[in-house]
Amino acid sequence: MTPPVTTSAPTTPLTPTLQRVAQHLANGLAPQEIATQTGLSAVTVRQYVRDIRESLHCPPRCKPPVIVHRLFALQQVASPTADRPAPGLGSDQLLLLKAVAEHSDARDIAVAAKLAPADLRAALDQLLADTGAQDTTQLVILAHGWNLLTAAQAHATRSGASQ
Repeated sequence: MTPPVTTSAPTTPLTPTLQRVAQHLANGLAPQEIATQTGLSAVTVRQYVRDIRESLHCPPRCKPPVIVHRLFALQQVASPTADRPAPGLGSDQLLLLKAVAEHSDARDIAVAAKLAPADLRAALDQLLADTGAQDTTQLVILAHGWNLLTAAQAHATRSGASQ
């Protein structure tokens, strides 16, 4: 069975307000941090994040790394620039990276990365250490800066998983 992924339906262009919030997400800020920086209420920011998720056709309750990946892949926000060279990642790590960018549920990530669910945490911790990322959202941001998660690569990953 293939884990669920975001749909390929056309996205709804983000309004300028949603684009501003989306850029904060793409910079790695959590909704509460966005609220603090923008002066918006936390409730408003959470609603905007839901609106962004819906516009991108992301699954309900998907995690920030998935939203951030879609924002970059669909060019809804400015792409990050790498502040350091990409680490040499193995094919298993690249598969895990793509799984983290496309799935929210730990079991779905493990299936997409071809890992036993019990091995996911250790593999993810190693990937975070190897990339210097603090969390999975920063991992996806860095990966886009290194061009490891292009739209074509993301599509190839989804196609390969369904075969």
